[in-house]
Parts: sequence; C-alpha cells; structure tokens
Amino acid sequence: MLWQQLQQQTVELGWSFYGPVLIFVGLIALAVPVWAAIGSAAIAMLMISGALPLSLVGESLFHGIDHFALTAVPLFILTGDVLVRTGLSRKFLDVAEALTCWAKGGFGSATVLVCGMFSAISGSDAAGAAAVGRMTIERLVESGYPRPYACALVAAGACTGILIPPSIAYIIIGLVLGISASTLFLAALIPGIAILLSILVTNIVMNRIYAYEGGGLMTFGEWAANLGKALKSGWYAFIVPGVIFYGIFSGRLTPTEAGAVAVMITIGMGFLLGTLKLSDFPAMLVSSAKVNGVIVPIIAFSLPLAQALAILGVPQGFVYAVTSLTSEPALVILLMIGILIAAGCVMETTPNIVILAPILKPLADNIGMNEIQFCIMMITALGVGFITPPLGLNLFVVSGLTGESILKIAARAVPFVFFMLLVTLLIAYVPTLSTTFLPDIYK
Repeated sequence: MLWQQLQQQTVELGWSFYGPVLIFVGLIALAVPVWAAIGSAAIAMLMISGALPLSLVGESLFHGIDHFALTAVPLFILTGDVLVRTGLSRKFLDVAEALTCWAKGGFGSATVLVCGMFSAISGSDAAGAAAVGRMTIERLVESGYPRPYACALVAAGACTGILIPPSIAYIIIGLVLGISASTLFLAALIPGIAILLSILVTNIVMNRIYAYEGGGLMTFGEWAANLGKALKSGWYAFIVPGVIFYGIFSGRLTPTEAGAVAVMITIGMGFLLGTLKLSDFPAMLVSSAKVNGVIVPIIAFSLPLAQALAILGVPQGFVYAVTSLTSEPALVILLMIGILIAAGCVMETTPNIVILAPILKPLADNIGMNEIQFCIMMITALGVGFITPPLGLNLFVVSGLTGESILKIAARAVPFVFFMLLVTLLIAYVPTLSTTFLPDIYK
C-alpha cells in the first residue's frame, strides 16, 4: 500500500527547487533581510526552471502589492503608534488594573488584559510588546515578580497582537489565499480570546504556586469605586477599538476603512487632549513606515515565488509526500502544526505565511479541513513562535527594553508556550471555535 502511494508522487523536484532553497537558507543564516532572501530565491527558481520569463518579475512584484486590503496594514500600524504617543494606551492599563485589582496577582492579570486591548487596535505583536513593556515591566518587578518572568509575561501577552482581530497577519494570509480579511476577523474572535485567557490563567496559576504578587481581596464596593473612577477618566480611549470592532463586524466598514477611521479618531483625540502636536508627525510616520517597509517587500516577492512553486508542482508534491506517510487527518494536522511551530521558531510571521500557506493549504483541503479553520490554526501556531527561541521576536523586544537575558526570559515563558499549544490543538480539532460567527456558506 505504501509503495502504491509513493508511486502516486509524480512530481520530481530537482535543483530548480533545491538550489533556490539552499540559497534562501544560506542568506537567512548570513542575516540577510528576509525580503532579499525570498527575492533571491524566487529569481533563482525562475531562472533555473524557466517557469516564468524574468521580464515579468517586475510586473509580478507590483501586482503582488496592488491590493486595496493591504492599505489596512500601515493604517493599523500608525494607529498603534499614535495610541502610544497620545497616552491613550495608559488609559487601557488603568481600566485593566481596576478590573483585576480585587484579586491576588491583579497587576499581572491587568498586564495580560492591556496586551489584549492594545492588540485589538494595533494588530502587531512587536508594537504591543514594546508599548506594554514600557508601562508594566518595572511595576511588575516592584509588585514582586522576578524580572525574567515579568518580561516573559509581557512577551506572551503581546502574542495576541496577531491573534486578536484586527490582525495584520490575517490581512496578509487573506491576501495570499484569496480570503476576505473581514471573514477571518470574525473567525478569529473566539480563538484570539481563548489564547488571551490561556495566558491569563497561566499567570494566575504561576502566581498561586510561587506567590509572586500579593494584594487584592477588596470589597465589592471598593472594586466598583476603583473601576468607576478608571472608566470616568479614560472611557474615551475605548472609542477607538469600539469603532474598529463595530465597523468591521457589522459590515459597515472594510478593514481598510476601519483602519483609516481609527487613525483619524486617535489623532483627533490626541489634539483635543493636548498630547499630540504637529511636530510629532514626522517621527510617527517614519516609525510606521519602517515597520511597513519590512512587511510590504516580503509580500511583493511572495507572488513570483508562489507562482514558481505552483508551476514546479511543489504544493502537490508536498501533499503526495505527506499522504504517502499517513492519510489520517488527525496525524496530518499534528504534522502541519509541528511544521508551523518549527517555522515560527526561526522566521517571522509574514515570510512564513507567504511561503507556507500556499504549500500547506492543499494539504488541509485534502483532509477536508475548513479553509477558514486552517487560516486560524496557522496564525495561532505561528504566534507561539514569538516566545520561542532562537528567533522569538517578542523575547528580543522585551530583552532590548530591560537588558534581561533572552534565555532567562525564554525559560520563564515555557508555561505560556505549553498552554498556548493546548489552545492551538483545540482550534485545530474543534472547527466550531473558528466558525461560530461565520455565515453558513463558510462552514
């Protein structure tokens, strides 16, 4: 039986595939920017295989980024930057702290909640780790948390940046696979909250075991008074996520339009509060452009690479290779999760999406997995990579903020990784978590 399955693998991959792959790996090992490595591999593959005329590469590059939905990416990045500069992000922290101050370990829980609140606006994990880390890490240490654990808590909470909608990662995977970003946002709502709750519960359990933070145990009246005071002084900050969520989930705004409205509202609030000046704009725009300048070239070079891989039959060959080993859907899903987590450990989300999504999607189709569920599973599994070495982008961000050793932070992040993996498995094996809010046509 196995021999018959192997005979079905009619796609033969030669140096037209392996050569560019070696080039890509070598360039990444030499710390060449990811977009340049992908572009070099794509051009080498086209040259060796003759899959497409090189004269069409320029057209393919521009076609790859000529999408209205992609405009949402810089808008959400800019919204997050404005949010920090206007001080509105601190209002989120005040409300989150008021919500959790009644319990032991309240500020640790508040840190996780504010990560989720920031994620619901910026759509970026690294931005969330930097913004929340600056506000909370020192206070977490003062509250009794060891510094490496405080860094790990912020890094884990910031993983929700690509998991809670609106998320840049869902915009990109929707673009790559031709799926509506709004649909993916609806599907990601429950999984994103589930990941946030897993991090929150992990911190509560760890705090119970090691007694990091005391406090809490106030009366209901005291808690209500604190929450009322925080909401009274910072309620307006929640207008921004409210507009984004209402606009997108009601269907009144596309993600791009929601991003544009969010930017304008945030800027308007900054001027009204006196926390934003015209002189702040150059720095904000440069900061956002730098982040966007990393993402867009990767997307641009992904199209010719995806075309070359499709012409060479790599996705079909991968499906044949996997199904020759096992056709059991549960085992195939485990294999896909393993590939995604391993990839997330060594490379950022955007290149992983543009390289792996077109390859793994046919495999998911082959076992009958819902395409929306596949996208949610993929992004969630890749999100775990933000707190796992050797890349662990969030680990590097909080390490840069505090000077703490990345290995020490990674060691304290292990419990968070474990519980996030459990949620990833639930998403992979329980389709209703991703399809509850979707129209019947997507189920």
